[in-house]
Amino acid sequence: MEKTDYGRFLSAATKAARQAGEFLLSGLSQAKKVDFKGEVDLVTTFDRQSEEMIFNELNAQFPAHNFLAEENIRQDNHSDFSWIVDPLDGTTNFAHGLPIFCVSIALAFKGEVVVGVVYDPTRAELFSAIKGEGAVLNGRQLRVSSTAELDKSLLATGFPYDVRTSPDNNLNYFSQFALRAQAIRRCGSAALDLCYTACGRFDGFWEIKLKPWDLAAGSLLVKEAGGLTTDLEGSEFDLASPDIVASNGLIHQAMLEVIRLSRIK
Repeated sequence: MEKTDYGRFLSAATKAARQAGEFLLSGLSQAKKVDFKGEVDLVTTFDRQSEEMIFNELNAQFPAHNFLAEENIRQDNHSDFSWIVDPLDGTTNFAHGLPIFCVSIALAFKGEVVVGVVYDPTRAELFSAIKGEGAVLNGRQLRVSSTAELDKSLLATGFPYDVRTSPDNNLNYFSQFALRAQAIRRCGSAALDLCYTACGRFDGFWEIKLKPWDLAAGSLLVKEAGGLTTDLEGSEFDLASPDIVASNGLIHQAMLEVIRLSRIK
């Protein structure tokens, strides 16, 4: 695959993410029709419209590619290329008017993410990466943090939508990390948590029961910024895994050890 092709894919993803992000930003303060996919799992008309905008933009340029998005649109052309899209990551925040949300677009080639874009319209921050070429924020090269000790680390996490009903709900891990790390933040957007790990704002991130569209773009950004991504067992992370540990690499083993000791027996 030619690098020029990757650049073309990145340019298309960037344009689609910016367009969708500005659309979402314009609706942040508007009244929203909210539907429930689960007890605490929301979807708004803005999610669906953003998804349609992104699909129309990318499908116009790459009609032979597969397309997988969170809400409704699926397109299987049996292509080696698959767009993986979260049209609004942070829907609960958005529905409440909290300006912490983003658009996440990734392109996978034969199951491996090769292009990732995450756009936060409230801060006009565009995170992007091409496999093997590093990660950037608004054109500035990104690097993970240099924090080497877990007790001096700022971590991030989130909770699954079945937190009220399943004993496997991350509260066991959270309680132990709260005692071991300097602090934990829960922002409500896995894609942004990964981006913030990539740029050193967070030293590490873990979460369970996620979907490929939550993780695809952000996981590439972490790796291209010099970080490490695995599953909870420490095996290499791939899109089939619903669980992730992402870090600057320096605190990774310490995070995995906390997780191992915190498992529900």
